[in-house]
Amino acid sequence: MERAFTPLDCLLPAGNLKFCLLILNQPFNKGHFHCLWSKAALRACADGGANRLYHITEGSQDSFLPDYISGDFDSIQPEVKEYYKVKGCELIETMDQDLTDFTKCLQILQKKIEKKGLQIDVIVILGGLGGRFDQIMASVETLFHATNITPFPVIVLQECSLIYLLQPGKHKLRVDTGLEGDWCGLIPIGSSCESVTTTGLRWNLTNQVLKFGTLVSTSNTYDGSGIVTIETDKPLLWTMAIEI
Repeated sequence: MERAFTPLDCLLPAGNLKFCLLILNQPFNKGHFHCLWSKAALRACADGGANRLYHITEGSQDSFLPDYISGDFDSIQPEVKEYYKVKGCELIETMDQDLTDFTKCLQILQKKIEKKGLQIDVIVILGGLGGRFDQIMASVETLFHATNITPFPVIVLQECSLIYLLQPGKHKLRVDTGLEGDWCGLIPIGSSCESVTTTGLRWNLTNQVLKFGTLVSTSNTYDGSGIVTIETDKPLLWTMAIEI
């Protein structure tokens, strides 16, 4: 079955996809933040993500209260933690050090979606693609965990970049929202892909092997059709530019 998805729909004020928002402890600008926040069915912060939310909404924090904050609370600033506690936000301490705060927060998010009976289409992660390289890779690794945590697509975006883990099979991505930047790529993270076929790219692949040390599709772009199709035999990371 072909999976159809518009990765940047969530950034459109009139977008159709329903989503939950999870904020990580990485800098982000206000560019798309207000649109994401206003449209989200449920809003969460992973530990120090609460610091980011608190400071970027300075002067109007009362209007931007997350549904919950979770983590081992080694990153959240004491005054930020106290502020959200007093405001009635749920604080959930998760001490498991084998999983990242992102992964643990996603687990909680899925449980809350089920408990509340929320009808959503995608989970949007704000942050996770900047700063320390090991933390960027941890964000990618969480996308692999996500397949066992939630049935919903999970996209990670920060500033000008988005990542989305494609599962084996056929995918149809709409890239005609007007928010797409010039570049895109397909990265074989985790294992090599023995057969990848695409349409809609300037440099398409036909039953191509994607593997580190052999070929990785970076700095690709679109052919102007507004649709990209991808067929892959293994999980494959899709990345694309966002106009900011």
